[in-house]
Parts: sequence; C-alpha cells; structure tokens
Amino acid sequence: MSEFDALPDGWVVWTAEDDGRCVLAYRPDVFNAADFPAPCLPTLYLTHGRRSRRPGVNPADQDAMRDWHVTLYLEPEVHLRETNRFPTRAAALECTLDLADRFAAGEVDYRGLYQVPRERYFEKLDELTG
Repeated sequence: MSEFDALPDGWVVWTAEDDGRCVLAYRPDVFNAADFPAPCLPTLYLTHGRRSRRPGVNPADQDAMRDWHVTLYLEPEVHLRETNRFPTRAAALECTLDLADRFAAGEVDYRGLYQVPRERYFEKLDELTG
C-alpha cells in the first residue's frame, strides 16, 4: 500500500523524490496550460527545509532547515499561510493528506489568498471542490 493511496479524488502525485520530498497536483487535467495559465495548477509541496530558503544559512534558521514543511500553492506567489512545519516526515505527510482532503472538500478559502481575484479560476475551483 502506498502512502498516497488515501489521496482524495483529483489529487495526483506529480513528483516524489527518494529523500521523501514530493509535489501533489490538483486536477492537472483541468488546470493545464491550455485552459488556465500553467502557474494556476494547485500544488501541495512536502519539503525538507523551506522551499523559499536562500543560499547562506542564518544560524537561527537551522531548525527550519531540519524540519519538514507543507505548503499549498495556487500560484508561485499565492499560497496558504498556515504554519505547517513538522519535526518528522510522518507528521508532515499526515498534514499533507489532511490539507489535500480539506482542499478537495472545499474547506480552504482560496479566494482569501488573492489580492487580485481570478474569477474564472475561482468558478472552476468552486465547481470541482466541495
């Protein structure tokens, strides 16, 4: 049994690395470059260390680099600002699966993440989630 067997409908494993990092994508058949801008593919990142970290390590950032992080992106600069940092991959994976469930069930307020709304995109997400 794969650790991703419990993914809700619509989510797929986009990439999975040997070190445990992975990217999940929501409905890549719908949110493709033909119908929506390519960056609008909802994605969940499970990463070891922050994705946004810059070269050169601040000693205060050492814990953040050791921890696992879960981030839901709607676009590269639009993401859910929940604190999803975990000391183990198992805990981060549990959060990833829970967040995928919540998103698919329509329980994530994606409209609130945008400063400039994408109405056509929102309408399609409304249709597919919840």
